Amino acid sequence: MHILCSVLLLASLVCIHSSSALNKVWEEWRINHQKVYANQTEHVFRRAVWEKNMKLVLRHNQEASAGNHSFTLGLNHLADMTAEEVSEKLNGLKLEDPVEFRNNTFIKDLSGLTLPQSVDWRKEGLVSPVRNQGLCGSCWAFSSLGALEGQMKKQTGVLVPLSPQNLVDCSTYDGNHGCNGGYISKAYTYIIRNGGVDSESFYPYEHQNGKCRYSVKGKAAYCSNFHILPRGDENTLQAWVATVGPVAVAVNAMLQSFHLYKGGLYNAPDCNPKFINHAVLVVGYGSDRGQDFWLVKNSWGTAWGEKGFIRIARNKNNLCGIASFAVYPTL
Repeated sequence: MHILCSVLLLASLVCIHSSSALNKVWEEWRINHQKVYANQTEHVFRRAVWEKNMKLVLRHNQEASAGNHSFTLGLNHLADMTAEEVSEKLNGLKLEDPVEFRNNTFIKDLSGLTLPQSVDWRKEGLVSPVRNQGLCGSCWAFSSLGALEGQMKKQTGVLVPLSPQNLVDCSTYDGNHGCNGGYISKAYTYIIRNGGVDSESFYPYEHQNGKCRYSVKGKAAYCSNFHILPRGDENTLQAWVATVGPVAVAVNAMLQSFHLYKGGLYNAPDCNPKFINHAVLVVGYGSDRGQDFWLVKNSWGTAWGEKGFIRIARNKNNLCGIASFAVYPTL
């Protein structure tokens, strides 16, 4: 927050290209996020990318102050990366083949069902703390396990963070590729085939591919099946989030405005629902000043967004593809 305020205060200086002011903010940001670069060439490149993103943040937030946007941007730990780099290194969701799930889609009669106006499963203890996947395309593992954590909490009364590293290392046989990407569905396929998945405390996250070390001694969860919701149907997604719990979903996270999201209601008209590349977890929904939103947990650490969460506009024609591929496990 201090850095963001510093950037905003320096907006006028940026306009007149004050190198000393820019250097001060750059160094402050770099130290705060513990950025160390391999050589001077990379340092110069990262500084240039950061400065470009800083100007984007300033321009966007100025427009937001004028009422042109419902969300703000900030210089988080991704600010020295291009949009292409973030998508390549962090957005590791593989696109599912719809044909595979023709008989696995679970549809329930929702007629007559009265849903609450808002839901936040964090308040019920079904959502584990936000973690940071690092420069590893393991979002699919965090998303799928987030939904399973919620179901296990409902069943046992205890919330146990599960091990994404277990999935990264051990589910290649099922079609996943560790830090090079994977599928929400195949994460569950592995857990079903394996008979369980370890806890985070037993099998800690390492931000990289490793040798499979699953042990039944660390087993903390299991599932017997998973269900795919109707594609693009936000009403059905709302019903399931309200009645079942957190749901694993796929979104379009290609835009710089998503990478640098700081807070507010994310309503970017250019967030095309046809292009999904990142797995996250819907943990609730609600409305803010008349605008509906989805409450979404990400796996980019608490320095991103609203302490690791984002509110994505709801009932806006499936913005960012939020309902394009929604999955939940059953025990």
